[in-house]
Amino acid sequence: MFRISAFFLALLLGSVPAVAQLDPVAWDQLLRYAVSEGQVDYSQWRDNPRFEALVDQVAVTDTSGMDRQQKLAFFINAYNILAARGILDGRSPTGVLGRYLYFKSDKYSVAGKRISLHQLEHEWIRPLKEPRIHFAIVCASRSCPILQSEAYTAARLDEQLEAAARGFVNDTSRNRFDPGAGKAELSRIFKWFEEDFEEESGSVQAYLAALVESDEASSLLAHGGFRISYLEYDWSLNGNL
Repeated sequence: MFRISAFFLALLLGSVPAVAQLDPVAWDQLLRYAVSEGQVDYSQWRDNPRFEALVDQVAVTDTSGMDRQQKLAFFINAYNILAARGILDGRSPTGVLGRYLYFKSDKYSVAGKRISLHQLEHEWIRPLKEPRIHFAIVCASRSCPILQSEAYTAARLDEQLEAAARGFVNDTSRNRFDPGAGKAELSRIFKWFEEDFEEESGSVQAYLAALVESDEASSLLAHGGFRISYLEYDWSLNGNL
C-alpha cells in the first residue's frame, strides 16, 4: 500500500513551508544517544518519527543558495542518514549483491531528486573536492570510518573533518605503519579513492604524512618510503539492530 509520511502530508496541507532545511540539531541529538565510539544502536531509530522527519527533510532541502561548506555539511549528514535508512529497510552492504542493492539500486529523495547512495557520493559529494569526506561518510560497516556522535555543520566543518581524518588514519584497526620494516597496511579507502588523495597532495603517502601521529612514520611517508598493502574490508554491521 502506498504510504505518505507525516511531513509530506503536512506539506501538502500547507502546514509547513514548501522549502525546508535539514535540522542538524535534531540529527545531532539522535546521534548522541544512539552512537558510542562509532557503534550504532540502529534500533533507536526504527519507527522513530524524529528520524523519519530527518529523512523527509533531506528530501526537500533546498541547496540552491548554499555555499560549498554548507553543501558539504548537508550532503555528509544526508548520506549518513540515508545509509542508516537503508539498514533499517533491511538492506546490507555484506556481499556483492547486497552492496549493489544498498549503494546503487535503492534510490532516495535528496534535495528534490531521486538518487542512490553511490550517486550522492560520486556525483554530488566528490566533485566538491574535499578528500576528507572519505572519513566522514559512513556506509554502516565496521571498516568504514566511525559514525561520529555529532552532526556536521558548516560552521565547524573544517575542524570536524580534520578530527575525523586524523582519527581514521591513526586507528590501528584501519591503518598500520611499521617504519622499521618500511611496511604500511592501509584501509582500502586509500586504494579506491587514490585519485582524490593524489589530487590533494600528490600521492597517498604524502597525504598520510600530514595526518599520521608518528614522526618517524610521517617522515618516511613524506618521502614515499613505505611498501603499501591493503587490509581486508569488513562489511559487517557497525552496530546492532
